[in-house]
Amino acid sequence: MAQVLEFKLPDLGEGLTGAEIVRWLVEVGDVVTVDQPVVEVETAKAMVDVPCPYGGVVTARFGEEGTELPVGAPLLTVAVGGPDADRTPGEDRRPTASSEASGNVLVGYGTSKAPARRRRVRPGQPVSASHTTPAPRTTPAAGVLDGPVPVISPLVRRLARQNGLDLREMTGSGPEGLILRADVEHALRAVGVQQVRKDRTAATEPHARTAQAPTPAAGTAVPDADGDVRVPLKGIRGAVADKLSRSRTEIPDATCWVDADATELMRARAAMNASGGPKISVLALLARICTAALARFPELNSSVDREAREVVRYAAVHLGFAAQTERGLVVPVVRDAHTRDAESLTAEFARLTGAARSGTLTPAELTGGTFTLNNYGVFGVDGSTPIINHPEAAMLGVGRIVPKPWVHEGELAVRQVVQLSLTFDHRVCDGGTAGGFLRHVADCVEQPAVLLRTL
Repeated sequence: MAQVLEFKLPDLGEGLTGAEIVRWLVEVGDVVTVDQPVVEVETAKAMVDVPCPYGGVVTARFGEEGTELPVGAPLLTVAVGGPDADRTPGEDRRPTASSEASGNVLVGYGTSKAPARRRRVRPGQPVSASHTTPAPRTTPAAGVLDGPVPVISPLVRRLARQNGLDLREMTGSGPEGLILRADVEHALRAVGVQQVRKDRTAATEPHARTAQAPTPAAGTAVPDADGDVRVPLKGIRGAVADKLSRSRTEIPDATCWVDADATELMRARAAMNASGGPKISVLALLARICTAALARFPELNSSVDREAREVVRYAAVHLGFAAQTERGLVVPVVRDAHTRDAESLTAEFARLTGAARSGTLTPAELTGGTFTLNNYGVFGVDGSTPIINHPEAAMLGVGRIVPKPWVHEGELAVRQVVQLSLTFDHRVCDGGTAGGFLRHVADCVEQPAVLLRTL
């Protein structure tokens, strides 16, 4: 007899409290398999495909496209255990407990105990108390670990699924064996499947998000009788509004700026790119300069813990950079930027920018920054007073690099000039520190050889 199980919107991590339904991937009456994506949702940070932990027949969906649901609200119900639930199209297999629920424990849903997965057993198979304990890895041929697999985030499961990794065969490095994103990425590097990820994603997701971008989402603002338009502040736009408002409310910021002659930096970049190999971007060189300056002035690679009344200085530089997309402004984060060279930074900027424009950035790739680099010069402007990306303590702004009259070696010449601005939290340092940081950045822009002292 079929059992109807309710699947609730899981906690997608990173402090998210809800999500908006963008697109249903299944209809009522469809047969779904364990871990099959059933709905595409948009959080305040990213677009996420949510997999269902049950295999069976979809009996109900809750919420139309465009509806915002809080974490823990019902998404859909699935009938498991019936004849249709135990069989996928073209497949005839005997029902087992593993066909009803994934056992991959997510925050807020999924199987929480092994017995729940073992309610139905095959005839003649005795049930004993020993079956409540997950079996050891002694049956590799079966390829399935008995008992729940400790996975918190559906993003980790999706990453593993897209690359053909079996989470049941992995040992997590987190508390109590929790499988983290880093564990999956390490496994991918070990087997050399980074390129496969692109190919599989293209093959298994024919309806790419980029093709959907022009389509207005449900709840799009419509003019009223007077022609006025009210645009809901939700999704990414709402998250940006909340973060900027909080930054202005909590952070006593100040801004300083300086013009710099970037001619030598542009010549150095041209020389690098002429030597062969991957092309180096200007943003990557500026990022490398930033990390060198933060090593000298670590006060700016920090945040303020208001409750403890402490300044937290970070050992690692996780560099955020502003990226404008069709869905709004996002700030992807380059992890451990201080350990990367210009070539590595260029590649990571390109990867994250592509993911931002296609709407496939994960929450983990949009959080955890310690300092932000904002290249507003791409909009054709010279200067700005950027708002700090809360809870960080500083942001470096870079204007366009354009030919201007400049006194060089005592003579007037046309040089490539850029305006640099630094907005900083006055609680973490005084003007002398901020000015020293910005001056060091400008010196490196004007004389890239200065960086050789720290290489």
